[in-house]
Amino acid sequence: MLYPQKLSSKKSNLIIKSLLIVSIIIAILLVIINKLTTPEIHWAALANSGIIYTWLTVLYSINKNTNIAAHVMIQTIAISILTTFIDYRIGFKGWSLEIAIPIILIIANVTMLILTIVSHRKYIRYAIYQLIICIFSLLPLYFIYEKFIYQNVLSYIAVGISILNFLITILLCARDVKEVIIRKFHV
Repeated sequence: MLYPQKLSSKKSNLIIKSLLIVSIIIAILLVIINKLTTPEIHWAALANSGIIYTWLTVLYSINKNTNIAAHVMIQTIAISILTTFIDYRIGFKGWSLEIAIPIILIIANVTMLILTIVSHRKYIRYAIYQLIICIFSLLPLYFIYEKFIYQNVLSYIAVGISILNFLITILLCARDVKEVIIRKFHV
């Protein structure tokens, strides 16, 4: 029976470096093509931001000690920044703040709730990331208060789900968190 050969670390690094160089070449070509064909529309910046986002995701995912909750948090922040950048580059219609970010926050909070339910015994590993996502989920309230957005329904839903998620997590994991605090701090 033949087993697939495992890639050596050197081969993996070579592949990653080669693909990174190809990505840089593509990004440069996109800028050149953009300047030559349609200099008034900066579509290369959008494509290159997608390339950068993809590489950040790949490099973060390659880390073997990646905590799933940390990955959810990083993706939530990165995708929110990327959608806001894209919205800004195409004339800032506000869809990133009114639609994209609330949907991203809803998905992140539901994902964290599922993680908590599935592995509530390991909740302490996810706690700080969930807290950061909950704080980040309050941003739509700021956007509403500062009148950056006018369609409030999705924003209120995102904030509500975040608060509900946090309360459910506290109910499910309060005993475990208390035990960890007692064990770690000898209280």
